[in-house]
Amino acid sequence: MTDEHVKEYDWVRPQANFVRRVVDIPMRDGVKLHTVIIFRKGLSDAPMLLTRTPYDAENATSQHRSQDIDEVVRYSDQLFVDNGYIRVFQDIRGQHASEGDYVMNRPLRGAFNKTKTDHATDTYDTIDWLVKNVKESNGKVGMIGSSYEGFTALMGTVDAHPALQATIPQSPMVDGWMGDDWFHNGAFRTFGYDYDLGQTTLKGGGSVPRGTGEDYASYLKEGSAYDYAEKYGLLAIPAIRKVLEHPAYDDWWQYQAVDKQLARRPLTVPMLLVVGEWDQEDSYGAPAVYQALKPKDTNNDMVSLAIGPWRHSGVNYIGRSLGKLQFEGDTAKQFRENYELPFLDCHLKTHAPACHTPTVITYSTGAEKWEVSNKWPDGAYTPLYLAGNFGLSWSKPAEAGADSYVSDPAKPVPMLPRPIHMDGDEWKTWLVQDQRFADSRTDVLSYSSGVLTKPVHIKGAPKVDLHAFTSGQDSDFVVKLIDVYPEEDSAHPDMAGYELPMGIEIFRGRYVHGFATPAPLESGKSYNFKWSLPNVDHVFLPGHKIMIQVQSSLFPLYDRNPQSWVPSIMKAKPSDYVKATETVQHGGDAASAVWLPIAPE
Repeated sequence: MTDEHVKEYDWVRPQANFVRRVVDIPMRDGVKLHTVIIFRKGLSDAPMLLTRTPYDAENATSQHRSQDIDEVVRYSDQLFVDNGYIRVFQDIRGQHASEGDYVMNRPLRGAFNKTKTDHATDTYDTIDWLVKNVKESNGKVGMIGSSYEGFTALMGTVDAHPALQATIPQSPMVDGWMGDDWFHNGAFRTFGYDYDLGQTTLKGGGSVPRGTGEDYASYLKEGSAYDYAEKYGLLAIPAIRKVLEHPAYDDWWQYQAVDKQLARRPLTVPMLLVVGEWDQEDSYGAPAVYQALKPKDTNNDMVSLAIGPWRHSGVNYIGRSLGKLQFEGDTAKQFRENYELPFLDCHLKTHAPACHTPTVITYSTGAEKWEVSNKWPDGAYTPLYLAGNFGLSWSKPAEAGADSYVSDPAKPVPMLPRPIHMDGDEWKTWLVQDQRFADSRTDVLSYSSGVLTKPVHIKGAPKVDLHAFTSGQDSDFVVKLIDVYPEEDSAHPDMAGYELPMGIEIFRGRYVHGFATPAPLESGKSYNFKWSLPNVDHVFLPGHKIMIQVQSSLFPLYDRNPQSWVPSIMKAKPSDYVKATETVQHGGDAASAVWLPIAPE
């Protein structure tokens, strides 16, 4: 009998309303990168919109085996292919069908990349090929993408090809130590293990094989970050090993910080930076790049920042709700249609309309409307002080006081009500979780204002100014800014009494003197810990209260601080984990506060 295997089947049939081409584009070193080009039939003189991805270009352009392009492309791309764009996806070097070696967040050529190629050169070579070989194009290219794709959209602006005329980095990975995927202010984020394993393993990748039990119990049982990695064979994964070897903000991390790299280069590509107000993965990057580049934007027409009411990458999905929060319509669709598409059109279309992209575009939660601003932050920083009797005060309390709690690494404060499984919707929505589950714990301090009689509108990143000391030699501090809803709300019973986080962020105490120079804390000595919460545009409404919570763990998202001194927390041993009494000061010369960027009424 003859073999009935067929070499190939072209699932794009003649009746399809689109053209789909697959090419392998050569780079300057001979490596070929797998690229898929897709657009509606009949298109000509059209701009190209490029995404360079580690997540599979083939999948991004074959969501369904349909003959209708709107069913084939990703949901967020329907707007672009329906408005005359040639959509291009490319597997980055070493991923999926592309040749070459893969390096997680490959640094630019230099001290930590001795090769002659990086994402900047690969983008340049790709665009050069596209404008010379895609006859339907008008020779203009934009870039777009979220998370890792946002990182590549930023890297493409370094020594940019002249045809690159606009870029939209969404929730970009910018600084993995300061506040994006792997650390926040020195505290290690354990979920990175699953990402790194899935991202860099050719066979057998995916999530860590810890079973189907609860994540809180699983991480607690395994001990330190290093012990956990060793047990599950993760030390053989280069990306994981490198993170474990660099617990402090050393040259390795600083060189990779994209905002620092871009700040040293000319600003040549118009940029619309996008982030979600409750981005659980990359809340730091987009605002950091905005702050780094805005001083170069002398005509105020090159760099814009957008903040929507979304989770990580939420701009590309349906934006009507997040957890129990409901918004006025599909906020993500509103943003794509009213801001993203006009931004691209004015820079990329042959007969382009005038550009009117606002400097800052934010969705004001609480008020439930889009707003534009000329600067960011767009409020005057005003201290909201911790006060006696677990109150909050707009004026500095004259009387000094303090509140204490015992932080026990054997019983860390959970990030969510238990049981915890850090996947699916639970992970996507954890930053809007009702905080009443933590409010009653003895190792959480909750300070509350009175009922507000007028709105408090904040636009920017609230700043923590915490005076505290520990009985140990190290400590983490977590601060939450919370909107407390009225106890009764018959119209929205799910939100009655809800404690909605408007910002949750951690600081690892050993870095109080400098992120590159960890040192033990002196037991009983008061320190002033300062850091920022994520950027928000939010209105605390009359009838609500403002709450600030302070605690010393947020588990299992962040690894536990042993609270004794060890050179690297990554390698702490069971005997290193000790209880410590944490004392938060208020009033007098040690007046703890959260500084709110309050916008004028």
